[in-house]
Amino acid sequence: MRVFRAKARVVMVKLENMHLIKNVIADSIAAEMGIVPGDMLLEINGTFPEDVFDYQFMATGEDVELLILKPDGEEWVLEIEKEENEDLGLEFENGLMDEYRSCQNQCIFCFIDQMPPGLRETLYFKDDDARLSFLQGNYVTLTNMSEHDIQRIIRYHLEPINISIHTTDPSLRTMMLGNRFAGEALKKIELLYQAGIAMNGQIVLCKGINDGSNLKRTIHDLSAYLPYLKSVSVVPAGLTKYREGLYPLRHLEQGDATKVLDLIHDFQRHFFKKHGLHFIHAADEWYLLAGTSLPPAASYDGYPQLENGVGMMRLLLNEFEAVLPEFIQKFGNMTTAYQLSMATGLLAYPYLCSFANRLMECFPQLTVHIYGISNHFFGERITVSGLLTATDLIEQLGGKKLGKCLLLPENILRDGEAIFLDGFTVSQVENALQVPIDIVKSSGRDLIEAVLNVCWRSRNGK
Repeated sequence: MRVFRAKARVVMVKLENMHLIKNVIADSIAAEMGIVPGDMLLEINGTFPEDVFDYQFMATGEDVELLILKPDGEEWVLEIEKEENEDLGLEFENGLMDEYRSCQNQCIFCFIDQMPPGLRETLYFKDDDARLSFLQGNYVTLTNMSEHDIQRIIRYHLEPINISIHTTDPSLRTMMLGNRFAGEALKKIELLYQAGIAMNGQIVLCKGINDGSNLKRTIHDLSAYLPYLKSVSVVPAGLTKYREGLYPLRHLEQGDATKVLDLIHDFQRHFFKKHGLHFIHAADEWYLLAGTSLPPAASYDGYPQLENGVGMMRLLLNEFEAVLPEFIQKFGNMTTAYQLSMATGLLAYPYLCSFANRLMECFPQLTVHIYGISNHFFGERITVSGLLTATDLIEQLGGKKLGKCLLLPENILRDGEAIFLDGFTVSQVENALQVPIDIVKSSGRDLIEAVLNVCWRSRNGK
């Protein structure tokens, strides 16, 4: 049951003490109350919300009072009785309802420091904001977090918090992050653990720095935070060709990857026997670099770190095989011949080749051309598809057999927009290659559907 009471008066307030409402969801409580885009939120329950977490926490109750400022200067006091946790329907101009916090570290492996000049300004912004960890899954180092921030996470029970740890040696962490507070910040993990806040950890591995015995110590130390530290991933430091003047990091080779995997697998066996989960996980890149096969799905404990490139290829392989019979039954009798192409980074290339071969076995009328794109823009050591550019696609696909359509993975585009890292649009690449482009989501079902959609269009003359 919803009950609204309102009163109005004209007031003067400071701009910094308000949050601009960008959108009001249709048929929501806010819409029924007459709140519209352009209104300002001044207070909720008598308090100015510091950010989105204050707002969400205070808006969950059954009795909520909003103080709204209209563009004409009129102030509305709205008293609401509603169901507990019922959303009010407000969306704000700034998603955090606060400024984004930039990173104060000078990490020796920072990828943003290794980017060439001339790209979009937003690509150079370094965030280290715990609120984005909760909202978007970003990893934070904890160095930007005050005691107030930690206590708010505990009070609101915001979880999971994803933490870039890298090493549990305080002095080494200080060096790696280039921040004199980085070692001391490790103590904040203990506070979150004591409060029962779910966490995930990340270790960016740098050759000769935090590998070997230090990696072994770090994994051992972090296991003390089970069960609230749910998982820890180990990812190789990404090194581009733009490292002039930066810390002299060395490239990881096949032998390094084999040692890392041996260490991780030993720990996984120990943790699974003791805790019933594997806890420590290797990014897919390690298996490609070592030239070894991916582990089974059960090794990934439900894939808690997919966004970190951990288990992404195994999940895709399994999903593909699971749904393929469904599509064979539905489309196996199609006779129209057609061909298309797919392009990806060198990391996923061998797996995409296996997908294509399976599809061509099951659908004889189908021809799929697979192209692994070398990353000339950032350097050939960068093998993930998410860092490919339009420049490399145009250069390496020009004159190739592309068929009716070129399929590209969705992570090749920025922030859900039809634009590549180097600023080219999808339309510009289509014009350059003279082929339509379809963007494919990351599941096995989406991959098969994308291929068969091309078949459908070809059969229907589209």
